[in-house]
Amino acid sequence: MTSETRVASIEELETGFQRELGTDRWAAAESAYALAVRHREDGNWDQSREWVQQCLRLLEGFPSETVDQVATRRLSVGGVQLPTYLHDGVVRDRFGDLV
Repeated sequence: MTSETRVASIEELETGFQRELGTDRWAAAESAYALAVRHREDGNWDQSREWVQQCLRLLEGFPSETVDQVATRRLSVGGVQLPTYLHDGVVRDRFGDLV
């Protein structure tokens, strides 16, 4: 696991997401989660909702029967703290108003 201390711009996060989408879909799901958080913090509800949906779509492709299968690999993405576990239920719980 790696921890990032510098807060990345939304543009940097989106660039990372696009790169990860082609190479590591789990990392892309983590980045989509971080983008949803950042947009929500900035009050960009529509963009946050879009990233929540993107995260949920990516998570659909992964098994979620065990803790190991849903454990995040990074502590944070671009300065956004990730949850310990990332799955549909966590995303819906944290973004219930936007799902």
